[in-house]
Amino acid sequence: MGQPVREYLLTLCVTAAVTYLLTGPVRKFAIAAGAMPDIRARDVHREPTPRLGGIAMFGGLCAGLLVASHLTNLKSVFENSNEPRALLSGAALIWILGVLDDKWGVDALVKLGGQMIAAGVMVLQGLTILWIPIPGVGTVSLTPMQGTLLTVALVVITINAVNFVDGLDGLASGMVCIAAAAFFMYAYRMWFGYGIEAAAPATLFSVVLMGMCLGFLPHNMHPARIFMGDSGSMLIGLVMAAGAVSVTGQVDPDLLNLKAGGLREATHAMVPVYIPLLLPLTVIAVPVADLILAIVRRTWKGQSPFAADRGHLHHRLLEIGHSHSRAVLIMYFWSALIAFGAVAYSANNASMWIVLGIVLLSAVGLVLLLLPRFTPRAPQWAERMVPPRYRRLARAVVDPAGAAAEAEAAAAAEEEREPVPAGINGATAIGDRSRFVDRRRANSHH
Repeated sequence: MGQPVREYLLTLCVTAAVTYLLTGPVRKFAIAAGAMPDIRARDVHREPTPRLGGIAMFGGLCAGLLVASHLTNLKSVFENSNEPRALLSGAALIWILGVLDDKWGVDALVKLGGQMIAAGVMVLQGLTILWIPIPGVGTVSLTPMQGTLLTVALVVITINAVNFVDGLDGLASGMVCIAAAAFFMYAYRMWFGYGIEAAAPATLFSVVLMGMCLGFLPHNMHPARIFMGDSGSMLIGLVMAAGAVSVTGQVDPDLLNLKAGGLREATHAMVPVYIPLLLPLTVIAVPVADLILAIVRRTWKGQSPFAADRGHLHHRLLEIGHSHSRAVLIMYFWSALIAFGAVAYSANNASMWIVLGIVLLSAVGLVLLLLPRFTPRAPQWAERMVPPRYRRLARAVVDPAGAAAEAEAAAAAEEEREPVPAGINGATAIGDRSRFVDRRRANSHH
């Protein structure tokens, strides 16, 4: 079988194009349907924005799978495996649940039950974890009950991790797109590098997921004209989990041993999945970390783990002084570093250059992360060449007490602001969105 790079590219372009073209009409439908909730205290945006962007993303998913099923090389994925149909069934259920939540609101426990049902439907159709490789033990075959529980747990964790990180314009779709690109590289190498057909569905799922995110991202970048809502965040989380289950639990490590040519080569190839499901969790490490921290934080305060707050990682980036766009780019950077670092390490884990590169980029990321904490000071001879805010003389004439009082007044006004009602005449619903950014809370120096 030839390498269907062009067919993957065609599937990616069709998925992205359909998602992009559907998002505009879906936005108008969301406005007409009243899927524009009021501004909540934990929200970052300032104007009511329509949701239901997941409708366009689901249309892109269906279009991508339909086109792939008629291509010469990719149609074998549908002939030899039932996993694409299992994905479509689970995606339809989670999408319907998300649409209902975006319009009318669904209780958190009901959503959790719906996520488990969607995962169970995929398991019943064959998309399940059959075995896991464990260091020092080898390949461990799972009973049907163990495989079902592990699969459902992975799907639910991934869905909620993506849902939790969906708090800034373009954040969730961009991070998932980066993760899907890294996952595609890994699955593609498994399929064509070692000739393992079981990795083909995961490769297709990753391409379709990239197309969904790329098609929706132009509408969702700051300032966003539409949100994906739970119908979109839970959908892309499920698609990512399906690819993780497929490539991790369906690929036989013993077969990889034969294809790689020996135990040592197979060991190097399977490094990212030696610990059960390590690679999928590594690919979405930032969302999962945010999910775990949120659960610990809320439980420590005596709140429900599902109670919403402003303590997520992206909220903290805004609080320390980053702008909206810079906070999103920082999250992109860390997602790409972790995801592509894991893929590079799996390809050649004997190279110290990869480890040194990851360490160096991590140091750069930390500097960028803490940049608002440091105010650069220009020397006296160079003050004429820098902006006034960095000059010693300008800082010396500022009254510290007055500045503190002004900051406290701005914070009090922020806390006391009334929610903006959502309606058909909202500023975001009809007409142009204001391009002025509210920097009262950010208090950034850029």
